[in-house]
Amino acid sequence: MEHADITVPADTPYGPASVHLQPVHAPRAALVLGHGAAGGVNAPDLVAAAEAARAEGLTVALVEQPYRVAGRRSPAPAGQLDTAWTAVVSGLRRAALRGLPLAVGGRSLGARVACRTAEAAGAVAVLCLAFPLQPPRRRASRNEAPSRLPELEAVTLPTLVIQGERDRFGIPPGSRRRTVVVVPGDHGLKADLAAVGAAVRDWLPRAIPAGP
Repeated sequence: MEHADITVPADTPYGPASVHLQPVHAPRAALVLGHGAAGGVNAPDLVAAAEAARAEGLTVALVEQPYRVAGRRSPAPAGQLDTAWTAVVSGLRRAALRGLPLAVGGRSLGARVACRTAEAAGAVAVLCLAFPLQPPRRRASRNEAPSRLPELEAVTLPTLVIQGERDRFGIPPGSRRRTVVVVPGDHGLKADLAAVGAAVRDWLPRAIPAGP
């Protein structure tokens, strides 16, 4: 589906973010997606998810966090990420995405941010690409890092998690509200982008039913 990608700055308490808007004609909802820790909004799985969402009639907004706009690769602390993200989403809800049911999500780190802030964002559904469930143990450490499953468990909205079958961070369990789709590949989700898109297209109409 052809679209005009409109890039606009967005103010946050931690500096400017950048929003890449991909509108569709007569949208029935919107999807706001965030990037991974060291990656950007052009990650292949984000692109595949965005294309699938537009095909289902959703306007898409891809958000670059302030640290990435500033040229840094190392992510900001979680509290700053969450605050900046919430500020951007609030601005979109007042303007470009006004009046639309809103799904939020992202890949890896972006998925964690979306989960932690879903309620504050006023979302109706959450899409997680390569959720980093269990950080791999470092060679110098005898202890495992804490699981991030509580961040998923705290989400009370319909949630889709798309995970590579060889993801080094593991695969989260499904639940009554959480659908987990395992696709070929690893944490990058690049091996079968068609499967990523198909999972999004199958889930979206159930997560955000079309209005009358």
